Amino acid sequence: MTEAEERYYSPERWQNWLTRVEQEDLDLESEETGRLLMNIQNDAAIAIAKILTGYDDDTLGEEEALDELSTVHDIVMAEPEFESENEEEAEILIGSVQTSLSCAFFAAEEFIVAGPAELEDDMDAYIRAAADAEAADDLDSALGYIVQVGTRVIDGEDLDIEVLDELEFGLVTEWVNGLDSLQSGLSEPEVVEEED
Repeated sequence: MTEAEERYYSPERWQNWLTRVEQEDLDLESEETGRLLMNIQNDAAIAIAKILTGYDDDTLGEEEALDELSTVHDIVMAEPEFESENEEEAEILIGSVQTSLSCAFFAAEEFIVAGPAELEDDMDAYIRAAADAEAADDLDSALGYIVQVGTRVIDGEDLDIEVLDELEFGLVTEWVNGLDSLQSGLSEPEVVEEED
């Protein structure tokens, strides 16, 4: 893999997180494991944010930005292989990170290709509509709503995740959490340290 291909995120960086997860004594209910999950998620979201920033300031053209996004996506979304006692917990944790970030990748791609969505209502209404669609097993519509919200977040609109307090936990809440990480990455693109 060339230096250019590793410009925003490297397989080695992702593997360092996977190794750390494998070595940790994971408790999915604990604050410490929750913090590790958020650090991994935020770290990858910063890579997405840096690509979007590069596209926004014309450092990257559309095709190059999409290629960079695809590279980071392939690294982060690859199925991990764990061989430790906490294999099941590790797979759940990384699966949660991947689920949360999946919508951030879609939103970033949509933003690069088509720009910010024109919403007919506020973002909270779209998030609630997505939750309703999820409850009706219409996951394509649910994802579509959240991707539209994501393009607005990328455009600078403020995402208030308090709306999640009124929703059942599920794909929509995970996707919105991923957008929250992306929003943080866009406003504070500081690399998360792999070791606390």
